[in-house]
Amino acid sequence: MWLLIWGLGLAGQLCWNMENQWFNTFVYAKIGKDPSIITGMLICSALATTFSTFFFGTWSDRIGKRRHFISLGYILWGVFTIGFGLTQFISKDMYTLVGITVVLADTVMSFFGSMGNDSGFNVWCNDIMTDKNKGGIGAALATQPVIGTMVGTVVGGMLVGSDDNYMRLFIVMGVFVIIFGIISFFALNKNDDVEPYKDGSFWHQFLSVFNFKEFFKLKELVLLHLGLAVFFIGFNVYFAYLGNYLIYYLGYSPDMMGIIEAVPLTLAMLSAIPVAKLINKNKEPYIVLVAVIVNAIGCLITYLVKAENVDPTKMFNPHVWIGILVVGLGYISILQASKVWAKRLFPADKKGQFEGIWILFFVLIPWIGGSLLGEATVKTSGHTFIDAASGQMQYIPNGNIFLVGGLFCLLSLIPFGLTLKHHKARIENKGETNE
Repeated sequence: MWLLIWGLGLAGQLCWNMENQWFNTFVYAKIGKDPSIITGMLICSALATTFSTFFFGTWSDRIGKRRHFISLGYILWGVFTIGFGLTQFISKDMYTLVGITVVLADTVMSFFGSMGNDSGFNVWCNDIMTDKNKGGIGAALATQPVIGTMVGTVVGGMLVGSDDNYMRLFIVMGVFVIIFGIISFFALNKNDDVEPYKDGSFWHQFLSVFNFKEFFKLKELVLLHLGLAVFFIGFNVYFAYLGNYLIYYLGYSPDMMGIIEAVPLTLAMLSAIPVAKLINKNKEPYIVLVAVIVNAIGCLITYLVKAENVDPTKMFNPHVWIGILVVGLGYISILQASKVWAKRLFPADKKGQFEGIWILFFVLIPWIGGSLLGEATVKTSGHTFIDAASGQMQYIPNGNIFLVGGLFCLLSLIPFGLTLKHHKARIENKGETNE
């Protein structure tokens, strides 16, 4: 069980990291320094991810099997990751066509990635979660994105290299995910199936999750999801442009950028150990409230970094590293606590579909809201210049992405704070609903 949790989890997080980090720098390096393309990618990818999670989550609930979706999803995810890199070979004279093709390629890749990871792997983790292993699974699911970021940025930077060879990166990562898809095909068996749950026809069951009347009865779950949506809108304002900020504003090379992100986040990952113990004591709301404030402090520290005070030939800059470290401490703690917290509130017979609710608030709303706010921030307060070759306006993100993003993250304190009374009532009355 633990080998599959870590193997499939890390393979998935490495691929998500590549999409979240390197796809954006790929656009800046190979297509153009245009945040509009990144916004299009984020919005369409979020829509595809959300639909895929609802669709395959409903399907897997009805047949009681996750394993087929995991295996096929991971294999196709890897194939279309490699295919994404081929967009760089389209003539740049057709700028609009290139931009549309990049967005479509990312959308297809996200659709199958969500099939394998969100509605397959993540729901399977929910299926096997018990009171005894919830802390360990929560720690694994929270630290995997950090490990994925750490390994993905360092190894990704080495693969891209000084010659900007992104195709090499996409091939290696794509093959890696395909391999784990094949392994899961043989490792998962009938023992991993669950009791099928059918509620009328497929489309009736698919659309039933949009009956928010039932969802809104779960007050604690609703407030938790609202808090997540608000926090990750702010988070995506700066995270979507973090790589381009380090490369094009501070002047670091791609391989140095990977190490600058990886080392502080590795140190931040150590917080998962004490947080796991607090989760086992049902302290999730308190963890999240403190983590939001810590994350905002990290954003403030990073905002105060000025390019003229950074020597990009030297990897270590304490101001930059401390900022990323503090941001990471908040981010990891929120991710770790909220994932376990939400999964324990999901209705037992609709885990697959409620994974879709999670994606709605964790991915769709934050990616759309965060990308639009991030693009507006970069275009109105970033550095701009006209590219001599294409004549297109180019936009470079600066520290303002952390100021805007960090301030927006603080708004999540309101819904997270409102969960306290519902959480306390549920803990005091275990086994009853949290209405």
